[in-house]
Amino acid sequence: MNELIEQQRELLARELDGRAQLPDIGETEYSPIVPVSPSKLAALIDHTLLRPEAKPDEVAELCREAREYGFATACVNSRFVPLARELLRGAGPGIAAVIGFPFGASSTEAKVCEAHQALRDGATELDMVLPVGPLRAGDHLAVLEDVRAVREAAPNAVLKVILETCLLTDEEKVRGALLAVAAGADFVKTSTGFGSGGATVEDVRLLRATVGDSAGVKASGGIRTWEDARAMLEAGASRLGCSRSVAILEDFERGGM
Repeated sequence: MNELIEQQRELLARELDGRAQLPDIGETEYSPIVPVSPSKLAALIDHTLLRPEAKPDEVAELCREAREYGFATACVNSRFVPLARELLRGAGPGIAAVIGFPFGASSTEAKVCEAHQALRDGATELDMVLPVGPLRAGDHLAVLEDVRAVREAAPNAVLKVILETCLLTDEEKVRGALLAVAAGADFVKTSTGFGSGGATVEDVRLLRATVGDSAGVKASGGIRTWEDARAMLEAGASRLGCSRSVAILEDFERGGM
């Protein structure tokens, strides 16, 4: 795995020729997060509702649960950010809005505009989809500039970059993660949850090995039980995107540790 990562890092370094500072991972050891209580686990979860048919009352219930259980954020489509801000005002959870979702194929300018609006509406975190097609085509500068533009539009927000790993080779996953961190991402994220596959232990382990402790790793897509969540955390995830968050906490409380 380390040889693969180093090969891809060298490839990008030659191609970008000083246009970006790639993370220098070295031999950094990452210690997996082990939550010791339901509240500690909840603080690692983005409580998520991104279905296109979601109704405002369902988003309101998501926010109520985020407040009650102390999830890291309520993660919603950008049109629902004003509602989430109203319902979470004065509460602990942040508000995560998705950008360029779910395909990442909108223009960089459109992503920047969406990011600006989400921030004005009250978002504190942004989960953007990188341009998957250009990454697969080897247009690494386009990927770098896309993520960097959103980073510059949101300098104070937590920025997570979704790779949609189910569409990528291992080499592309590594390059995507390196480019995201070089552009200023705080997290690399596995999946939208709307692709052909979600988070896997293997992908989380690869992303953690790629970014070391220079960024967080968010696992999302298909995490339905505490057993699923624990496997992702043990592999190196530091944030989880879940729609069944309350059920996962209940599973944990039943003795899932």
